[in-house]
Amino acid sequence: MISIITAVHNGLAFNKIYLECIRKYTHHPYEVIIIDNASTDGTREYFQSEGCTVIANSLNYSYPYTQNQGIRAAKGEYLFFLNNDIVVSPSWDKHLIEIAREQGIDIISAAGIENMGNSRETKALSRKWKKVKNPLMFLFGFGERNLRLMHRLMYGDWEGYCEKRLQAFGHRTVEGIVGNNVMMTRRALSIMGDWDERIQGADWDLFIRTKKRSVETGDIKPCHIALGVFIHHYIRMTVKYAVKPTPFADLDNMVELRDKWTPEEIDRFHPDAAVL
Repeated sequence: MISIITAVHNGLAFNKIYLECIRKYTHHPYEVIIIDNASTDGTREYFQSEGCTVIANSLNYSYPYTQNQGIRAAKGEYLFFLNNDIVVSPSWDKHLIEIAREQGIDIISAAGIENMGNSRETKALSRKWKKVKNPLMFLFGFGERNLRLMHRLMYGDWEGYCEKRLQAFGHRTVEGIVGNNVMMTRRALSIMGDWDERIQGADWDLFIRTKKRSVETGDIKPCHIALGVFIHHYIRMTVKYAVKPTPFADLDNMVELRDKWTPEEIDRFHPDAAVL
């Protein structure tokens, strides 16, 4: 069994699409662990009614804090940390696990709009998504029907799009991380430990930590992106549907990435293929 860990704070329309695609496209037996950060729009009740494991927080906590809550509850050998505003592709988990095993990678992401493995393709896809998303979001908002329309206009045949990418790139990988979807093995957790709860940009922190460890110790490879596996991300829409987003309850405990890492360390250890 694999463990899928997702933190949410409202966004019921996104959550319904998310769970639907998880159920449709996940290959391995799985558990869904939802960390609900005091949602008020029926999100908590929805996931409970759908049989997910729900950790009910009374306040809205930061990303790394909630992911660590999920780790403590998880039973799977492979842990997938996923945003709720994504659409996974057919057999996404199967492909990522196969690639990770084949190449000895313990932390891996699927490609996505934020990082396609090279800056040219990343910028082109990002421009296309903005052209699709922005007019529809302005006219029709964040309803489930509109979100589905955006996705359909962006890709057309979703399954066909994902299959073409898999055929084109196969099991090729590049160093990097896509923060909306991160798979970690239990081995990675034993080496790297939990997410750093002081850093909201915890995906970049994880990459730097792992890259540094790979250079200095050599017992783990850097984080990689599987170019043939694609996951759609609605990108920064979940922070816009709430008129007054609730501040993180642990905000006072957090620091910036530059407060932890020196400019020299960031320059040395950030992923070369990433679009920063």
